[in-house]
Amino acid sequence: MTSRPTPVFVLAGPSGSGKDTVIRKMVELYPAIERAVNFVTRQKREGEKDGDQYTFITNEEFLAKLNAGEIPEHYYREKINAYYGVSLQDIKERLARGKIVAVQAQISGARYLKEVFNALTIFIEPTLSSDFEARMRERSPMSDSEWQERLEYTRREITQEVSEYDYKIINEDGKLDEAVEALAAILSKEGFVLH
Repeated sequence: MTSRPTPVFVLAGPSGSGKDTVIRKMVELYPAIERAVNFVTRQKREGEKDGDQYTFITNEEFLAKLNAGEIPEHYYREKINAYYGVSLQDIKERLARGKIVAVQAQISGARYLKEVFNALTIFIEPTLSSDFEARMRERSPMSDSEWQERLEYTRREITQEVSEYDYKIINEDGKLDEAVEALAAILSKEGFVLH
């Protein structure tokens, strides 16, 4: 089996779908994989460390990097006045070290990374269960009407965006290992050398 010319894959999906957890598990299991560190301007959550999953910067710093072309994909969460974005330099540095790069991005970022790096794109879909609701409400307390709005947004993401991706994985509650195994099988099939 030959290795993929540019070993970059994008994992995307709605909030609460398990993207972070699946990427974290893949990095633990396969030393050839490293997670791209994205920029974010929100406050750190409990247990988060700068440079682990995110580089925490100010809105002003973010906008300067965006204008300089260092952040090719981003989104803004108005409710919390926070920007999230892909660090182009971080991806390039990891590739230069010979690593497989796992990127968490939105659909616009997936498109960009597919165009520039021929990235493989995978959509991770949650099961819309009471466990999903509990995860979302724990992460960001919300009223019942806000939850209904969030649920409708998630359903739209699933129905409208999934066709844009190369593959889809369903991350069922309590079956993380199956989602990780499915992702590893997809990567191997597509020429990523995991070991």
